[in-house]
Amino acid sequence: MSPAKVAATKKGDAKAQALKTAKAVKTGSTFKKKAKKIRTKVTFHRPRTLKTDRNPKYPRISAPPRNKLDHYQILKYPLTTESAMKKIEDNNTLVFIVDIRADKKKIKAAVKKMYDIQTKKVNTLISIGHVV
Repeated sequence: MSPAKVAATKKGDAKAQALKTAKAVKTGSTFKKKAKKIRTKVTFHRPRTLKTDRNPKYPRISAPPRNKLDHYQILKYPLTTESAMKKIEDNNTLVFIVDIRADKKKIKAAVKKMYDIQTKKVNTLISIGHVV
């Protein structure tokens, strides 16, 4: 290449570079400085970030829990004392020793399931003497 052509291309490059720079100045650079946020309160509150639902990879419990209080466990045994026998004869009332965790509805359901008896009423008494 001759020196005249090299000078011409340099001039062309310089002109192109000047046009490119002018365009960049006119539109503004791609990196704009972020405006500083004005704080209006003196107390900092942690921002509420996104809380996603749990999506486990595997179940943490391998099997569903077994019902520890079934009807066999609720009704332990019938009470066979003299006073209990008198209640059976005179008042048509059965007396059972039951699990301490059983409530009246569970006792009623257990008697229905085991003996097929429609229970009218359940009376409970927490007695220390019969804890087994």
